[in-house]
Amino acid sequence: VGAPHHRGWTHVVSMSRVSSYTSDDNHLCSWLLSLPLMTNNTDAVIPALTRPVPGQLMAAGHAAGDFLGAPSWRIVERRPGLLTVDVHLPDSLKNPQGQLFGGFTPTYVDMVSLFTARTDGDDDPDAPQNWLTTINMRCDYFEPIVEDRFTITGEIINRRGLTCLVSTKFFQGKAMAAHAVTTVREVPGATL
Repeated sequence: VGAPHHRGWTHVVSMSRVSSYTSDDNHLCSWLLSLPLMTNNTDAVIPALTRPVPGQLMAAGHAAGDFLGAPSWRIVERRPGLLTVDVHLPDSLKNPQGQLFGGFTPTYVDMVSLFTARTDGDDDPDAPQNWLTTINMRCDYFEPIVEDRFTITGEIINRRGLTCLVSTKFFQGKAMAAHAVTTVREVPGATL
């Protein structure tokens, strides 16, 4: 289902279970339509992120982070080149079998990869940071993620110039449930 276009802005909503449309689907559809419109406008104003409290990866106020429940994530380990976070699996991201819907896995990967790419930089929170963009991602799935909390570890595999290769692994207990490799690139001159 696509919403009408308006001056270069668009909403795209996909409903895969139209035949079993429920009030939960109606709630999801309403929520999706309430999201900010997508644009290719490079002059878009990006709201400043609120500073997280110690031990928190990110505070509320980031659309994708809020969707994933990232304000409840806790940093388990952070050192140059490595980031491990304990994350929450919101019910809204589960498929009908109670598993993390596979399409949301790359969103977790993207968030953790971007924060991992920043682990070997300046730790001064007031220092300007270049914008990061994901230029490639590959995800492999091994086990369904069903636990309410699980861990994700991001590790820088290689950095050369403005480009960084990050390995991201999802764990339920000791079992690796998913693995992704992401290429992240700094955008010179574009700062947060």
